[in-house]
Amino acid sequence: MRNAALAAVALAAAAVGVATANPHAIALPMLLAALAIVAGGLAWLEHGPDRAKEVAVVATLGAVAAVGHVILHPVPGVQPVTLITVATGAALGVRAGVGVGLVAPFVSNFALGQGPWTLWQMLAWGTCGAIGAALAPLLRRRLVFAAVLGLLGLAFSAGMDIWSWSAYYEQHTWATFVANEVRGFPFDVSHAVGNVVFALVAGPELLRLLERFGRRLRAEVVWV
Repeated sequence: MRNAALAAVALAAAAVGVATANPHAIALPMLLAALAIVAGGLAWLEHGPDRAKEVAVVATLGAVAAVGHVILHPVPGVQPVTLITVATGAALGVRAGVGVGLVAPFVSNFALGQGPWTLWQMLAWGTCGAIGAALAPLLRRRLVFAAVLGLLGLAFSAGMDIWSWSAYYEQHTWATFVANEVRGFPFDVSHAVGNVVFALVAGPELLRLLERFGRRLRAEVVWV
């Protein structure tokens, strides 16, 4: 945990240093900042009284989300990762939600292809897990769950579009930004619609299932 925390501080300092030395550079400071956030998240996940149980749950749910991502990959933008991540955060808490968001893209991209985009997917889906925990009381309603997942689908895709613009375009102008957004818009909509469908079909049911599992996980047997 200490090493991850130190790495997060060092990466954050490096991001600030690079941005200060070269204000026109965008991709590298953003990459360093994202690495810092992920390292900090890993340090945070390693802290807690039930961390062994929590890590096992996060690994299992992250693997399930990853398998769904791989299976549905032929359908552009459609995957169950956002649903599982948000439901985990709402049912099991912010650390579990963030953890699943970090694990799922890392595991799935061993089949789909690792690259610098993996880090940004981890960061974006980890944020989705935190939002799920923050909005937990509201997500019991099916339509609210669907609306939240639709908005998160658009936000996730917009964030990935911004990353691709910063990483792959030599000229960071409004013209290139708009061109990049237009190119990615069909995939953004597909992601949002897929999320809405998943939430309408199984959102509250998955949430209740994970809540029951969480209660059993936290239950302790006391021998008298």
